[in-house]
Amino acid sequence: MGPETPRYPVPIAGPARSAAVLITALLLLTACGRSPREETGAQGKAGGYPVTLKNCGHTVTVKAAPRRAVSVDQGSTEILLSLGLAGRIAATATWTDPVMKGLEKANASVTRIADNRPSSEKVLDQEPDFVSASFESTLAKGGVAPREQFEKLGVPTYVSPADCTAKDNTKDGDGVRTGALTMDSVYGEVRDLARVFGVPERGEKLVAQLRTRVSEAAEGIDASDASVLYWFANSEAPYLAGCCGAPGIISRELGVRNAFDDTHDEWPQINWETVADRNPDVLVIGDLTRKSQTAESAAGKIAFLESNPVTKKMDAVRHKRYVLLSGQAMNPSIRTVEGVEQVAAGLREFGFAG
Repeated sequence: MGPETPRYPVPIAGPARSAAVLITALLLLTACGRSPREETGAQGKAGGYPVTLKNCGHTVTVKAAPRRAVSVDQGSTEILLSLGLAGRIAATATWTDPVMKGLEKANASVTRIADNRPSSEKVLDQEPDFVSASFESTLAKGGVAPREQFEKLGVPTYVSPADCTAKDNTKDGDGVRTGALTMDSVYGEVRDLARVFGVPERGEKLVAQLRTRVSEAAEGIDASDASVLYWFANSEAPYLAGCCGAPGIISRELGVRNAFDDTHDEWPQINWETVADRNPDVLVIGDLTRKSQTAESAAGKIAFLESNPVTKKMDAVRHKRYVLLSGQAMNPSIRTVEGVEQVAAGLREFGFAG
């Protein structure tokens, strides 16, 4: 989760490969064909390179602008597409939603090697010179492959800082927030990736656009008297938003109260009896296209809510106060801005905007 990938409430299937297999494959890759090292060496220090970043406990050095990047999570890919970099993405993977509006044409030109988490072999087949991801678990043991294995062989890696800023990912589940996430982490990711690819001015332009959208969506709203529940996935043991991830950003920007702001778990599983007791005013529902949990689509979730004897008596269900969001809008990503806009619109429609 964000519940969609490994660190989503639903671990996405994808067999982990051993470090030995990865190293062997990378050695074969760099021994023949186009080598990431050869490409970076050819460009040397031209154009402001090398670029060095501190990223989730790693020092990342990129010697030249990537030409064959693999972005292994939808959120990362959508940033690159928004920066006009489709021609430099060799492949993408791990998607839960249709691509962001306006990016359809660019996305159609990018190879998708897996809807869920790919194997390390599929990534390496693309001869990557840069690998990015939205979640630490994507590039870790049990994920595609640990970052260290790519880095040992000259392939820089990058993980969204929103997944490691004020967050503990060492425990089971989707991590625990030790502090409130803000959009600054997302803006920082945009700027980092723009620097890596040598287009910093595009990064600043995109950040400015996102800031303006958030400001315009929240203007004039005072929803402090309303409570909102964010439901990502699963009807049997629902994954609901804790205080401080992307839904926390949405709540704080709009001044609305998250029904479960008393838990720091990113996506705790909470029983429906507890939900009914809190009786939130508005239900924000993840509308997912993947098929790895029960009640993934918004239609499936609403059908459950309106038929379940515990939930159908809740005020929000009886009055059909539903706001539908993409899974990506409920993850810390540039689509979180969509979340702010759509929840704001719902609060206004339902009379909770102040």
